[in-house]
Amino acid sequence: MTKNKNNQAIWSTRIKKNSSSLFQKVGNSIDIDRRLYKEDIQGSIAHVEMLFKQKIISFKIKNKIIYGLTKIEKEINNKKFEFNKKYEDIHMNIEKRLFQIIGEEAGYVHTARSRNDQVITDFKIWIRSSIKEISLNLDKVINSTLKLAEKNIDTIMPGFTHLKNAQAISFAHYLMAYVEMFSRDKKRFINNLDGLNENPLGVAALTGTSFNIDRNYTSKKLGFKKPTNNSIDTVSDRDFVLDFLYSISVCSMHISRIAEELIIWSSDGFKLINLSDKIVTGSSIMPQKKNPDLLEYLRGKSGSSYGNLFSMLTILKGLPLSYFKDLQDDKELVFKSYDTLINCLKIFDEILKNSNANKKNMLQLANSGYITATDLADYLVKNHSMSFRKAYQKTASVVNLAEKKKKKLNELSLEDLKKIEPKLTNDVLNVFDLKNSVNSKKSYGGTAFDNIKKMIMKYKKQK
Repeated sequence: MTKNKNNQAIWSTRIKKNSSSLFQKVGNSIDIDRRLYKEDIQGSIAHVEMLFKQKIISFKIKNKIIYGLTKIEKEINNKKFEFNKKYEDIHMNIEKRLFQIIGEEAGYVHTARSRNDQVITDFKIWIRSSIKEISLNLDKVINSTLKLAEKNIDTIMPGFTHLKNAQAISFAHYLMAYVEMFSRDKKRFINNLDGLNENPLGVAALTGTSFNIDRNYTSKKLGFKKPTNNSIDTVSDRDFVLDFLYSISVCSMHISRIAEELIIWSSDGFKLINLSDKIVTGSSIMPQKKNPDLLEYLRGKSGSSYGNLFSMLTILKGLPLSYFKDLQDDKELVFKSYDTLINCLKIFDEILKNSNANKKNMLQLANSGYITATDLADYLVKNHSMSFRKAYQKTASVVNLAEKKKKKLNELSLEDLKKIEPKLTNDVLNVFDLKNSVNSKKSYGGTAFDNIKKMIMKYKKQK
């Protein structure tokens, strides 16, 4: 690029001495915010079109600036643009290159705006696009979970509370619990869009501007619903960043929870899940090992997402109004969290496609731990006019008897059961059948097979 008198910091007229090399190193953000180049050029084009519409700049200047900005975007896309740390950030790098392309008229591009409103505009547009990308990846995860659930409607396993056998469930019902979680994640991200629908452009540094600008025009051009209401709040607001980081953290937590369960279930102690060789690794010393490293990666990455959220909260905690250099860290935190989440969603989708249930072991585990005990208590309430508490006590006595005899509940005879409750008849034995137990939970949201089929169909229709 040719040398130009504008190849100096914009404030060089006022600040005579060059920044120290250390300050230049920590003060520039171009290595981070360069990924906002498309949004920055998009915002600048909308801005100069508005300036022309309001007769603040001429048609000729407007066209020259748009020509230069379009050329810069092509240079960046083609990797022919030189990013210079001397100019701190993406905004000044683009503006300096614009001077080189069209000359002094490039100076009009910054009329009636500041980097303060410029960067927030860029950032909101970027997050808005990123939410769409996250939603697409969440759709893929939900779809893969639905497919795995559809294959396992009649796969019976124990449901756990306190990680102990509780009641019989369908494995598909368990998977559908995570469909609910990931669906809420998607809604949470979509709800974030409301906080991104107000246009910051035009509030300038913090007070607004004396130029006769039209913020409604730029709002429409850039896809915002309306301009922000208060110029001071606009340049200091990072609530939309917190909302985004929080949504990422919750989604990361859901991924971490299922990763932890699949790690446990694929372990030698459980053997409920089989993981394909595509998604495990080996050991450098133990030839027999197949380790769930990808699942452990997913579990661990939630920590960095939490850290980025808490870093942003801490930055804002005691910050007076309005703009401070502290806020520059928001982009690095967001970019890191976004990149990590996208990566985790893609990895998790791959894991879902390369995992299957060990149905035999699931059923065997479901046959231990007296998990049909609650079914017996419910039976006593419905068929023998007992209160649930009395039925609970009777059932506990039945469990004690089975434990004493070292038998499962379904191995007890009718005579054994009559020792606890003489009124019982032969039909009580059906209560201990695991399939009957699962199918009896017909209340809306329950684990009955028909319920699960309907819920899977409901989500498939929503695609």
